[in-house]
Amino acid sequence: MLDLPVTMTAVGFAEHGGPEVLRPETLPVPRPGPGEVLVKVAYAGVNRPDVIQRQGLYPPPPGASPLPGLEISGQVVALGEGVTAPLLGQAVCALVSGGGYAEYCLAPAAQCLPVPDGLPLDCAAALPETLLTVWHNVFERGWACEGETILVHGGTSGIGSMAIMLGKLFGLTVIVTCGGADKCRAALEIGADHAIDYKASDFVEAVKDITGGKGVNLVLDMVAGDYVARNLQCLAEDGRHVTIAVQGGAKAQINMAQVMSRRLTLTGSTLRARSATFKALLTQEIAQTVWPLVEAGKLRPIMDQAFPMEQAAAAHTRMEAGHHIGKIVLKMG
Repeated sequence: MLDLPVTMTAVGFAEHGGPEVLRPETLPVPRPGPGEVLVKVAYAGVNRPDVIQRQGLYPPPPGASPLPGLEISGQVVALGEGVTAPLLGQAVCALVSGGGYAEYCLAPAAQCLPVPDGLPLDCAAALPETLLTVWHNVFERGWACEGETILVHGGTSGIGSMAIMLGKLFGLTVIVTCGGADKCRAALEIGADHAIDYKASDFVEAVKDITGGKGVNLVLDMVAGDYVARNLQCLAEDGRHVTIAVQGGAKAQINMAQVMSRRLTLTGSTLRARSATFKALLTQEIAQTVWPLVEAGKLRPIMDQAFPMEQAAAAHTRMEAGHHIGKIVLKMG
């Protein structure tokens, strides 16, 4: 264990509300428990769940830090019981259940990935949440296979941009929806095969045109609400619909006869509340299947903007405005 300060600066909130409720606070530096490491945080990713938590709509799971921040990068400075010594001093990025908006953050050792040479720490902090979310939902829950076609909503978001890149690396045809011509151009530059401006055209009809009426094999949906019925119209027979957020509303009305006759599968998941065992296994799979592409420089997150930690409110404002393309991060150092 390296010499550690007693206190640290973190960004939290005393009450729920808009971005202005975020404020710096002084807290004790946490100490790692069994199976945990303490990371001196260089950067923390900013994600939509952070915004929803700040608004009071997404409480942290039991035992998690009340601070926002679900992914970090930095240096391991202390080890908990049972963690092997080689991690000490290493640069890692990690998926965490909270606490990322701080100078020091606890992370399960089994959810840490080594930062390879050539990967800047801001990029490293932008990987864990989106990478694990997309991999699990597209390839594990959605059963995506080489040669299939996927429809991704929000193509220039952190999740959307990761879905484009992973999809192309693993042999998918990727269709995305975006709000506006500029974002469609950006999605095509990221690697999407087709980009639909949902403000200018009906994405259901556009998908039919692109696929010659066949439809897509998979929809990755973060809107829900009235999008669900429209998404089902985009699916080919035996298609899969995977929901990962409900930005358009939690309730959907669908035709179950259509689900039966066309053998559609509806599924979805959230990552934060899953067990430590599940997250460890998912991290292990990422280490084996995707991390070699990161190490080889073939996969890099699309970066939008880095804000100093004291400007966390500005980072949240930018995310909520929807102007960002790719990932927003906070610089903690």
